[in-house]
Amino acid sequence: MNNSRLVYSTDSGRISTKEDAKEILPSGDGIVRIKRITKGKKGKGVSSIEGLGMNKDELKTLCSTLKKQCGCGGAVKDYTIEIQGDVREKLKEILESKGMKVKLAGG
Repeated sequence: MNNSRLVYSTDSGRISTKEDAKEILPSGDGIVRIKRITKGKKGKGVSSIEGLGMNKDELKTLCSTLKKQCGCGGAVKDYTIEIQGDVREKLKEILESKGMKVKLAGG
């Protein structure tokens, strides 16, 4: 059996294949959950939005829209959107107006 498929090269590192090119979206139950996180944030609160079921580009555009409407900063990390501050109620209103099913999770 001849397995001559190149996987790693010392010149360019990992070689991407067609299987790697497909973006695998995390599947959820259709409910968007907003929770407040302070762990690892030096005591500062962050509102985390999970379960959106969107690809990275859609998440980035939604994140920028949410940041503008809330008037604060944020970022996209591993298919979750993190918005600075405890603005969960405002985020819930915005996402429900876009037709999403939203729940506030955690304390």
